[in-house]
Amino acid sequence: MTGLMAPPIEIENIGGGLADEVHERSGASPMRCYQCAKCSSGCPVADGADRKPHELVRMVQTDQRQAVLTSRFIWACTSCHTCTTRCPQQVDIAGMIDALREMSRRAAAAAPATAVPVFNEIFLDAVRERGRIFELGLMLGFKLRTRRLFEDVDKAPMMLLKGKLPLSSPRVAGKDERDALFGRAAATTLEAGAATTPAPPAATTPAPPADGGSK
Repeated sequence: MTGLMAPPIEIENIGGGLADEVHERSGASPMRCYQCAKCSSGCPVADGADRKPHELVRMVQTDQRQAVLTSRFIWACTSCHTCTTRCPQQVDIAGMIDALREMSRRAAAAAPATAVPVFNEIFLDAVRERGRIFELGLMLGFKLRTRRLFEDVDKAPMMLLKGKLPLSSPRVAGKDERDALFGRAAATTLEAGAATTPAPPAATTPAPPADGGSK
């Protein structure tokens, strides 16, 4: 477990742009959290991740953008919503993490050791194209993209034998509706990103010299 230990959290600033952006994107209020750690005490992955849920929220509160967006915890989270359910302040930590994942991907800051973003992308592409998951195609695509060709390969024969990896899968009707659904989701994400991106400073005209420019 020593290799998973993270350095102590260093407070850089109280509140700030990251907390505001997460609130805008997710609807969750990071500044409500008073660090009771009830979320972490019930989290099924906290012990194996680089951060615990309450620590991640504290990092958002203290505007530690780079540390948050590169954290492995936001990708290790299983979205079980235990943290959100246990929070006495009704902070939607699971919703915050969804927003942080999107922000991490857009910033190309996802932890290099995680393959979760690749899996999510292949999964959603399969749903959009076929209307359901084709497990064998999903795993083949994942292994080719991540180069993890021989991980868990010993489980394939038994899964095939038990029908857990069918060799073909029918397509579900409604491709146009799915495309429209994905399009609306992408537009909403872009709007949220635009709403939280500060506008560039307006150009200003230099003031004339006090003497009117005469020499």
